[in-house]
Amino acid sequence: MPVSTMSNRPLEKDPEVSRQGLDSMTPRQIVDALDKYVVGQRKAKRAVAVALRNRVRRQKLRPEMAEEIQPKNILMIGTTGVGKTEIARRLARLANSPFLKVEASKFTEIGYVGRDVEAIIRDLVDISVEMIRQEKAVEITDKAVSHAEERLLDLLLPLAPEQPETSQQEQKPPATPKKVGKFSQTRAKLRLQLQKGKLDRRTVELEIPERGFPALEIITSQGIEEMDINIKDLLPGILGTKKQKRKMQVEEALEYLIMEEESKLIDMDQVTREALDRVEESGIVFIDEIDKISGREAGHGPEVSREGVQRDILPILEGTTVNSRYGLVRTDHILFIAAGAFHVSKPSDLIPELQGRFPVRVEMDFLTREDFVRILQEPKNALVKHYRELLATEGVRLKFMKSGIQEIAHFASIVNENTENIGARRLHTIMEALLEDISFDAPNLKKKHITIDAKYVKNQLAGIVEDQDLSRYIL
Repeated sequence: MPVSTMSNRPLEKDPEVSRQGLDSMTPRQIVDALDKYVVGQRKAKRAVAVALRNRVRRQKLRPEMAEEIQPKNILMIGTTGVGKTEIARRLARLANSPFLKVEASKFTEIGYVGRDVEAIIRDLVDISVEMIRQEKAVEITDKAVSHAEERLLDLLLPLAPEQPETSQQEQKPPATPKKVGKFSQTRAKLRLQLQKGKLDRRTVELEIPERGFPALEIITSQGIEEMDINIKDLLPGILGTKKQKRKMQVEEALEYLIMEEESKLIDMDQVTREALDRVEESGIVFIDEIDKISGREAGHGPEVSREGVQRDILPILEGTTVNSRYGLVRTDHILFIAAGAFHVSKPSDLIPELQGRFPVRVEMDFLTREDFVRILQEPKNALVKHYRELLATEGVRLKFMKSGIQEIAHFASIVNENTENIGARRLHTIMEALLEDISFDAPNLKKKHITIDAKYVKNQLAGIVEDQDLSRYIL
């Protein structure tokens, strides 16, 4: 189901791939996996499934042949809220690929206010590095936890009998085996209490590094993203790393020490190498609102800027080398998926060179009332499931009747027809208006079992939907 917002953070790997393995998934199985989250749009799903399968096929070719085969970039044409972004995002999860969504309208050619288009690739590399780092962290979690527990036990039981505290004037005799054994037993009991959480509220004192200097950005002709330098990374050898003592509870201290141990155990050089390889071999960039930069040859004003953006984007689509903070990145085999509504323009309004870089064209289907009914309840991330689970935390049990779901879909269709068509995103506004009173009063409701049927939906929404002026503001 389409979502209204997205963050460019690393995506978790789809469990479907963990069970089956991407190499063994046929295009039909990839479409079936996408069906669990996106209703309809069969043509778009088939196109991205073939693109993903071609990556697997390419990896089985001879290196010299694989180098020559570039991905077939995809252009999705359709109104907002029909599932374009969600298909691309779920595809990236299936492939366990670095994924970045950008809006084309935020980039302008040099000389106009905007971002450098090569920042797309640098941001993708950052996401890939974090993705690999998280994967490595999972691999060494047990070891990091063990090391952190030992350090915390040293703070809770600081004086070991094997190494008694002595002064220069006085040398104490070594601890006896009896004392050593007693100390070991005490430490073992303490470790067990720590693992069970019985020591969480105790306080310990840790030495933590002081906060470094703020990041220093240097503006160059290639954009401010090209040079992102942090003073604390440049000068630790000169100034040293100052530490400060801070008291914190055991629970918080353990989390801090685990992160510190993870940073010691993870080889960031290896992470960087793998991250760059993953970007080059399986990175996916979703360029939204590409129709907003489709002006051509106007000769002045913003149209010049739009065509300039197209020409700036062209090199990374054709294949170029981008300099990132982690090293050089080739874009030859990154898959680009572009999308746009093309209400006031058409794909042929893009410059010819850019049109040629998107050989796969997919027209998205309009969502019908029947699609809305399915979207509300079928996908794993369906809205009905979201609200049912959210309100269950307050003890409220929502029961959505079939008639109620059909009425919600009916109202969503009407509002989309009478106002701006925003696709499945209209369901979010409808559901919020429908359940606003319940959500507000949930903690104090005496009646905890609520049935959402056609009558309830009409009582809540009919007046708003019929008043078009009111509907434009509320729904």
